Amino acid sequence: MLQYDDNGFYFFLLSSLSFYLIPSWYRIIGTVYSAVMVKDADIGAVARTSDEKVKAAKLKHDKMNSLKDKTFLINLGITVVLTILFFVLMNSVSEDGEVSSFDPFSILEVDSGADNKTIKKAYKKMSLKYHPDKNPNNPQAEAKFMMVAKAYESLTDAAAKENFEKYGNPDGKQSLEVSIGLPSFLLDATNRNFVLVAYLIIMVGIIPFCVWRYYSNSSKFGEKDVMYETYSWFHHNLSEHSLIKSLPEIFSGCAEFRTRNKPLADEKGDIQKTMQTVRSQMQKPKYNHPVCIKGNVLMHAHLCRKVSGLSEKLRDDLNFMLQKSSSLIDAMISVCQHQDALQTAINCIEYGQFVTQAMWTKDSTLLQLPHFTKAEVEHCSKGKNAASNITEYIAMEDGEKKGLADFNTTQKEDVLKTCSLIPDLAVETKIFVDDDEDNKVYEGDLLTINVKLTRNNLKEGEKAGLVHAPFFPYPKQEAWWVVLGTNEGKIIDIQKVTKAGRVVDHEIKFLAPRQGEYEFDLHVLSNAYVGLDQKHQVELTVNDAAVLPEYKIHPDDAELDDEPTLFEEMMMQNVEEDSDDEDSDSDSDSDDEEEEEGIKELSAAERKKEELRRARQKAAAGEDDSDDDSDVEEVYTEK
Repeated sequence: MLQYDDNGFYFFLLSSLSFYLIPSWYRIIGTVYSAVMVKDADIGAVARTSDEKVKAAKLKHDKMNSLKDKTFLINLGITVVLTILFFVLMNSVSEDGEVSSFDPFSILEVDSGADNKTIKKAYKKMSLKYHPDKNPNNPQAEAKFMMVAKAYESLTDAAAKENFEKYGNPDGKQSLEVSIGLPSFLLDATNRNFVLVAYLIIMVGIIPFCVWRYYSNSSKFGEKDVMYETYSWFHHNLSEHSLIKSLPEIFSGCAEFRTRNKPLADEKGDIQKTMQTVRSQMQKPKYNHPVCIKGNVLMHAHLCRKVSGLSEKLRDDLNFMLQKSSSLIDAMISVCQHQDALQTAINCIEYGQFVTQAMWTKDSTLLQLPHFTKAEVEHCSKGKNAASNITEYIAMEDGEKKGLADFNTTQKEDVLKTCSLIPDLAVETKIFVDDDEDNKVYEGDLLTINVKLTRNNLKEGEKAGLVHAPFFPYPKQEAWWVVLGTNEGKIIDIQKVTKAGRVVDHEIKFLAPRQGEYEFDLHVLSNAYVGLDQKHQVELTVNDAAVLPEYKIHPDDAELDDEPTLFEEMMMQNVEEDSDDEDSDSDSDSDDEEEEEGIKELSAAERKKEELRRARQKAAAGEDDSDDDSDVEEVYTEK
């Protein structure tokens, strides 16, 4: 009968603990390494201007705060406790389990080359020490006494010594023992109710709950880790007529924010106060749900740069929304692409620019420069060497740039540094058809529009870095949206180009339309900077495919099409072996037909084709004659 074995249970428990401890320690070490050893540049804590110093300091602080996260600390505590248990079990197994091999010298605490006198002396000493009479009610001492006796026997008795040398055990070769790897206390009658209840809780409660929780959480998310409810919300609210001023409210209704943005009782006053400061910039709300109202107010506070009046809790909620903004805005753009709404997709891209730079629709693009306020913007847009937008201002010589008179040296350096960081993009386009001979486009051709992006502000070998966005609390990599659309507002292609090189080639492929003259709109838009967007016209002439020379099949290729497949050849051979007698009848029939049509010389390919036709006719005739399985069985037996 199988017995319950504590040592076997320890092995099982050690294996089970390792499944949790190994990935847990890997994650803990990774978190500590990221917080202590990772360079600041790797987390985006780069201070190229004085305005970015505050943002860099916050990123460094957040990096260290990851070690104070509640989830991290709980996991660390559980992992430490289980690790201690792991080593306790390992020590117990190594001492009492079968992992420890029988070594009589170590049991008697003598050297491996000890003589008989030393062995007897050690045996006498240890047998007196662990004798059961001197250690009553001590099972460990009793077990040790038996081990000492067995060790002494294996070193002094000739037969026992021979067995130890051959089999590693003084009792000789041992048979295999099989037991159940569960603790023996489960056999105790007093514990039966506890074991049954624990089994029901684990098997009926805990395990199904964990599976359900994992499935329910994972099934909520789609592409780009955006919830399916959010995609449904975007499909319901975004259309070809959606204006950019309505996007903050649509963005605020995302499913990711519905739990966190539920207003608390003490937050309603702060939300109402903030709403009064940004109401003039808000479109009339479409939804009166508290979550939408709170999120809409917080986003407008960010877009209008009026977050100083927010409480610490509201700022954390706003930062949570901004952290999710990049993936959610990309999801909005993908929904617009699915709806074929070109202008709405462009509005969503521009909304992402405003969110990154903390600006809104009526703000001047010059506010992206550090230390610039409305006073500096007004000064730059008037008089000699005026600059009304950011591109004109960057194009000016440093000595001619206005608005710097009241700035100190550090502030002037910040402005000039930012002007060198903002990309100066040149766009070139080329239309071609792969493997084309006459450089013309015909109806149905696979067109390729090559869009070449050149960052003139970078030197050869340099790569674009992080976006200069001191009001956006998280690092963001520079990228460009390349959108190809029709004059009717339909989307042909929309892609996000994330390559950071000085020169980037992006290809758009689509089938050429019908014959005629076409003019497409190519939009190149920044994912982070306002006022750098470009629009180019792509002209296309499509010729009639009927003027192309007729494609003639080479005779060799035509013969290959007539060649039977391997399966058809095998089927033809099998039928020929089964129907030698029928061949003569069919040959006579074919001879009569040939006499009527005249004798005709056939090529090798035609002969194979004719033989295949005959084989198929015979196979079909065999099927028509009988559907009984016995006929099929007879055919195969004949083979």
